[in-house]
Amino acid sequence: MDAYFNGIKKQLFDERYYDLFLDIKKTAVITIDMHLGHLSEDPDCPCPSPRAREIIEPINAFNDKCRQLGIPIIHVRSVLRKDGSDDIKGNISAWRLLFPETVGPIPGIDEHALEGTKWTEFGIDVKENDYIVDGKKRLSAFYPSDLELLLRNMRKETLILTGTMLDCCLLSTATEGANRDFRIVIPRDLARGYESNEEATLRIISMYFGLVVDSPDLLNQWRGTLAENQSSLKV
Repeated sequence: MDAYFNGIKKQLFDERYYDLFLDIKKTAVITIDMHLGHLSEDPDCPCPSPRAREIIEPINAFNDKCRQLGIPIIHVRSVLRKDGSDDIKGNISAWRLLFPETVGPIPGIDEHALEGTKWTEFGIDVKENDYIVDGKKRLSAFYPSDLELLLRNMRKETLILTGTMLDCCLLSTATEGANRDFRIVIPRDLARGYESNEEATLRIISMYFGLVVDSPDLLNQWRGTLAENQSSLKV
């Protein structure tokens, strides 16, 4: 199959990519922060990510296909204590100070991800057998959540990252995941961030942290692998 390296789409010839990054048996799909705190069209949305709304249905469709292939879906979302003691009333997250300097004032930013508010509700489909990780309190899905514990116990080593804030939360998760020796794959059509940063973010990830691909290519690769395995069993 093909992947993007520094923005250039190339065919993967090295078998190590297939062994390390594309083994369906070792794969889990992780959606990151696809909740109403980013997706709502309400003017009081505490951290709007309007471009992420365009990938809601594509992510839903991709996840359905992955479920059919037996790949687990893990939804990670930010949830802070209702009094804000682990962020706005403690050591405030840097993004809360820095991001508004670029995008302008954000009404209701202090309510972002607060427990008990509507902003933590998912904006994508979550099915009964999916997994939910609520412990994310900073940018990375690994901190300080139990995501790694879950993945290690599920024996999953390859992480398909989708969702919003590509240049922020997905990048942080890709970095920490790669440093923990997970194999990172990002379908570029299922990730959105601050528009002017997206391409640079994908190039950085492709150079150091993981594969950048198109989701149809990824699905076709998995289907082909399963078909080959079934044929070999018949023989």
